[in-house]
Amino acid sequence: MDGVEQKKYKRGLIREENERLILEAAAQEFVLNGFRGTTMNAIAERSGLPKANLHYYFKNKISLYGAVLRGVIEMWDSTFNELTGDDDPAEVLSSYIYTKVMFSRDNAVVSRLFALELISGGEHLSEYFGIDYQEWFTGRAEVFQAWIDKGKMDPVDPVHVIFLIWASTQHYADFAPQVNRVMAGGQMSHEDFDRAAQTLVHVILKGCGISQGLVGHVLS
Repeated sequence: MDGVEQKKYKRGLIREENERLILEAAAQEFVLNGFRGTTMNAIAERSGLPKANLHYYFKNKISLYGAVLRGVIEMWDSTFNELTGDDDPAEVLSSYIYTKVMFSRDNAVVSRLFALELISGGEHLSEYFGIDYQEWFTGRAEVFQAWIDKGKMDPVDPVHVIFLIWASTQHYADFAPQVNRVMAGGQMSHEDFDRAAQTLVHVILKGCGISQGLVGHVLS
């Protein structure tokens, strides 16, 4: 790597780190104050970066808000992109459920922000949830239907199974204050999240009539 390439590489790392700081700070502010109550000044202060840096990476508050929301959806959906009818649903779904629960553990703030946006009507996601997203979702449901047709799972409605997985795994982030107050220890530990994932895997796979022979291997 020559000097020019090194400089480009360092600039790329700086940009990546600054964007991470901005997006994390923005998510915190949007959750605490809502879209209207959040200011770019507050985000800059929380991120530790000059306000000018925010406008360098993100044109305005709306573009920053949209970037935070799109980021959480893309992180969720990326783990669900490669499904095929030839896959073993026990292996694929147990891994997906476990990943989603751990996302709720590690990214509770952005998950709650997404929930707040939808509860408020989802205005800032209306364009994102367009034809492309609908086709992506239909493709996921068609894989479930292929598993059903091959006798790999019971004839349950794929659409509602996907909704069930999303709702149950995101519950641990979106309703964290309630969950933490109910838990005896007051705060969910890593072991608690592991047990939550194992429970959801057991209940959902059993409810879909999916053999759970590989689940222990996947979650270990």
